[in-house]
Amino acid sequence: MLYGPSMDAFSVLAEPRRRRVVEILAQRGTLSATQICDEFDVTPQAISQHLRVLKEAKVLRMERRAQRRLYTINPRSMRQIQVWAAAITRSWNSRFDRLDKSLKEEET
Repeated sequence: MLYGPSMDAFSVLAEPRRRRVVEILAQRGTLSATQICDEFDVTPQAISQHLRVLKEAKVLRMERRAQRRLYTINPRSMRQIQVWAAAITRSWNSRFDRLDKSLKEEET
């Protein structure tokens, strides 16, 4: 399955290995493609494909240094996810507040 540049962070992060790549980079910082591949029990080609998809979706940034490709998280894409999660949290908290209020009114 190929993902185009219009694919968003949520779509590409639906795949567990891609989420794991982001988790690894969040914990360890900038890593080479080889270092990322070493964390998985799949072929380097498979991880390379995941890295490409993450890069195209702008979840990761890639910098070439000589023969090495170094990957890091794109903070802007993580900010979009954080904003979305905060909005969902506010929505749920509001619903719980209304439920609490309704239950308290029934008690009286």
